[in-house]
Amino acid sequence: MLLSCLSLTFFLSTLSDQDTPRLHGNSMEGQAPPPQPTQPRKKRPEDFRFGKILGEGSFSTVVLAKEHSTGKEYAIKILEKRHIMKENKAQYVKRERDIMSHLDHPFFVKLYFTFQDEEKLYFGLSYAKNGELLKYIRKIGSFDETCTRFYSAEIVCALEYLHKKGIIHRDLKPENILLSEEMHIQITDFGTAKQLSSDSKQGKGLFVRLAENTCPNRLVSCCSSDLWALGCIIYQLVAGLPPFRAGNEYLIFQKIIKLEYEFPEKFFPKAKDLVEQLLSLDPCKRIGCEEMGGYGPLKSHPFFETVGWDDIHLQTPPKLTAYLPAMSEDDEDCYGNYDDLLSQFSCMQVAQPGHAPLVPFTGETSQPTYNPSPSVDQFIHIHELDSNCMELDLQYSEEEKRILLDKQGAANPWHQFVENNLILKMGPVDKRKGLFARRRQLLLTEGPHLYYVDPVNKVLKGEIPWSPELRPEAKNFKTFFVHTPNRTYYLMDPSGNADKWCKKIQEVWRKIYHKHQSPSL
Repeated sequence: MLLSCLSLTFFLSTLSDQDTPRLHGNSMEGQAPPPQPTQPRKKRPEDFRFGKILGEGSFSTVVLAKEHSTGKEYAIKILEKRHIMKENKAQYVKRERDIMSHLDHPFFVKLYFTFQDEEKLYFGLSYAKNGELLKYIRKIGSFDETCTRFYSAEIVCALEYLHKKGIIHRDLKPENILLSEEMHIQITDFGTAKQLSSDSKQGKGLFVRLAENTCPNRLVSCCSSDLWALGCIIYQLVAGLPPFRAGNEYLIFQKIIKLEYEFPEKFFPKAKDLVEQLLSLDPCKRIGCEEMGGYGPLKSHPFFETVGWDDIHLQTPPKLTAYLPAMSEDDEDCYGNYDDLLSQFSCMQVAQPGHAPLVPFTGETSQPTYNPSPSVDQFIHIHELDSNCMELDLQYSEEEKRILLDKQGAANPWHQFVENNLILKMGPVDKRKGLFARRRQLLLTEGPHLYYVDPVNKVLKGEIPWSPELRPEAKNFKTFFVHTPNRTYYLMDPSGNADKWCKKIQEVWRKIYHKHQSPSL
């Protein structure tokens, strides 16, 4: 065991470019050795002030750190030697270091230095201040065509550079694409990357781990496998979800090898054509591979016709904008004609506490199972349309709340999902994720809480997190957003009363946070 530890330490010491001074030339007997060039002092953990954790991998942690002497910020990747030895990952660590040390391109995370102590290895990486691309896909749902084109083009440029150097990434996905302070991409995580020989760039390779973006060709490594991943990323930028989705890895793999995926409606036609040419089961038929003419045809695809390739790294990235097309013919794009809607909203009749009831819900629903008792109704206005739709005014005493909870527990079919909290408003909505929408029962309760439930299978699917930063926003009569610090939820009220949801959420927000103005993000 001791020998193994010593061997590992010796092997890992080669990873540090600052650990061992190198002597140049041979000293001769009777002569003083020639003067040696001054070696820079090797860095140590105490040279840095370590801050927040930026990310965690299977055997590493990335931490934000500021160097005391220069004030520069780095993302320092910390790897525990004992864990590397236990998991037999030394070759992966060395491979990542070797590959990253040869990369010099603005679209890749840069390796500035390495050092070590008795227990850990440290990789000093460039700090991509805006984090993972995946975070923004989750935040806004799906990118509009301009954003999709720009970021897809940057990935293409990065892959062209990488493949010219005979390197394949093998794990390209939104989690491994970071965004710099200027919002340009920086690709990271080369732990499973491979340096190919000149005669194997499109040939056989090593088995790679399964993921939603995994290439289907018996999961082997070739440059064309990164093009498959590019197709998956473009699909996800537009649709909001990966093309191959299932409950476990085995089912995902079955869908991949059968090329079992579909495009949602409103998918950009040119992007669709590009994705279809990238997601080919035959790696030799993927646009961008050597057999198909290399990167020239890929960069000339109609989807990229407006891209300025030569200076894309110097261009100002477009502002990230959600793509939310209309879901039906009588609806409209939620970001279109918004100025015209402002005047319309000012004229809308909105139910205020103690005043007119809500506009009746026009969908097919069951009939109410009970009527509010006069003893409660004389104090509290309950706008109940059926057992699925209701709104409760917020002026009630503790005794009245007890009575309302008793009635809710006895007759409301949604009570089982709200943890015995009083429901203040509820109704069916279409919850969108990218271009996909699913019907949910939305339940606003005391607490406060915003639960959403699968109305068919009667399963609680999740909860919109409350905080002082939560902000509702009506985009048109049907569509409204609920902004949270980490994500924006896109919801559509089929009855066309999106503004009522926003007003009730704002009302609850003010009551909880004791504010007298609308919440702001």
